[in-house]
Amino acid sequence: QVQLVESGGGLVQAGGSLRLSCAASGRTFSVNTMGWFRQAPGKEREFVTGIGWRSGDKHYIDSVKGRFTISRDTVKNTLFLQMNSLKPNDTAVYYCAASRGDWYNPDYWGQGTQVTVSS
Repeated sequence: QVQLVESGGGLVQAGGSLRLSCAASGRTFSVNTMGWFRQAPGKEREFVTGIGWRSGDKHYIDSVKGRFTISRDTVKNTLFLQMNSLKPNDTAVYYCAASRGDWYNPDYWGQGTQVTVSS
């Protein structure tokens, strides 16, 4: 099992920035990819960005390209999401996820952290 604990959410004005962190523990050697998903009110959970845990390869959905940056610290087993130029439609619960396979199909989830962007 892999345990994931997010932190760093909050309330920010449009145009502002937030940095999310996700601390991983447990059988982290089994993790191949990690990523961030989000779920806005009344909407389905969606993939936002993923990273190869060893390779560092990254992928973003179009709506966050140039604004969000995913990174990881493989020594501290921590995943980060730097979010800049935030927009009201970025408001959602953000979930950290880890996968033994590809980043679209996680095996483990964090509890989620709320990000609210006011206009």
